Amino acid sequence: MMNCQQATRLISESQERPLSFSEKVTLKMHLMMCSGCKNFSLQIPFLSQAMKAYAKGLNEGHDGTRQGEHPES
Repeated sequence: MMNCQQATRLISESQERPLSFSEKVTLKMHLMMCSGCKNFSLQIPFLSQAMKAYAKGLNEGHDGTRQGEHPES
């Protein structure tokens, strides 16, 4: 049986790589019984997308250029 630490690790990893069939099945079984991990699995895609958007925003200036670049005149 999978514990919550293993489940949250797999949920996080699923944002970076495809899970194997056995990982998916085991995780699904855990999520059916654990409301905390189920909630985490619903929130992590949003958090991942928000972090990527934030990181992208850090690389761009207010005028749309990357930091350190100068807009063409």
